[in-house]
Amino acid sequence: MKMKKWIKITGIISLFLCVSMMLCACGKQEEELESVTESTEQSDPDAVKIGVSFDSFVIERWIRDRDILVSTAKELGAEVNVQNANGSVEEQIAQIEYLIDKEVDVLIVIACDCSALSHVMNLASLAGIKTISYDRLILNADTDLYVSFNNKGVGELMGEALIESVPEGGEIFMIQGPEEDNNVQMVREGFEEKLENSNLQVVYRAGCDGWVAEQAVDYLEEALEQYPDVKGIMCGNDDIASQVVRVLSEHRLAGQVHVVGQDGDLAACQRIVEGTQTMTVFKSVETLAKATARYAVKMAKGEELERINSSINDGTNDIPFCMLQPVAVTKDNMDEIIIDGGVHSEEDVYLNVPKR
Repeated sequence: MKMKKWIKITGIISLFLCVSMMLCACGKQEEELESVTESTEQSDPDAVKIGVSFDSFVIERWIRDRDILVSTAKELGAEVNVQNANGSVEEQIAQIEYLIDKEVDVLIVIACDCSALSHVMNLASLAGIKTISYDRLILNADTDLYVSFNNKGVGELMGEALIESVPEGGEIFMIQGPEEDNNVQMVREGFEEKLENSNLQVVYRAGCDGWVAEQAVDYLEEALEQYPDVKGIMCGNDDIASQVVRVLSEHRLAGQVHVVGQDGDLAACQRIVEGTQTMTVFKSVETLAKATARYAVKMAKGEELERINSSINDGTNDIPFCMLQPVAVTKDNMDEIIIDGGVHSEEDVYLNVPKR
């Protein structure tokens, strides 16, 4: 009898524990469901919805673009959905289709391939979504707006810097980014036009696929074997310039060969004050990102856009173009543009050298 009673009690206890566990599990599921519901309710159905597709975050500056663009849009009451294509055209197309399905009001795209997105961008327009080409012009897409810098002017500034730095003339290299980036072609156009009446000669050209700067190492080694008396190197951005200066250092040429880049990266600014990079073309990412966020919100609300100061042909149509101006940064104006402008701190820029 005692054994049967013990079995009965054990069974009751087991049943109680099972029921308790089931109730706890149900309670947890209800809490999770409530959490999801609360999260959904926080989304304002009347808020402007902005979709952003980035090429990738391989280049340092794109992270700054993202943070400023998102924070500015949120300050204006918009909701932002950011996608990262990791350099894949197919992934970017899929992401844009996803954002179309999400029925965003405005689509901002930093293109992986400026020639490969025309169809999907047209689909966005047909869905009633306003479209913006950010920094890189998407070709044959008839986007509603293009916001970028004077990229031809970037090349002109690079050319001017090398002409002034190498008055005796000589051989120079060009190591840019991928041809799929329309800005690469525009920068090159401005650079080569500026060199037309100079005594500088471009003897070597290369492009880093996907803006992978490490490719510049092999390119430069190859170029130096053929043209060891190089006087200057035009780099597509400051990431590429980092690799170029590293190789020059290994050949004991750092500071002797004039190197120019763009983006105003901290490492580039440090190299400039150290004397291993001659110039970087600074483009205010803060101005670009803030302007784009404001335009996106205005476009979603059907408001008039101000300060659209130019237009550009995308291969099919003339696109309204908010064109911002770049500035050349050297040792002489580093403090004025970079430090006083709040881009980088004095301590960081002059980390490795005493300030003169």
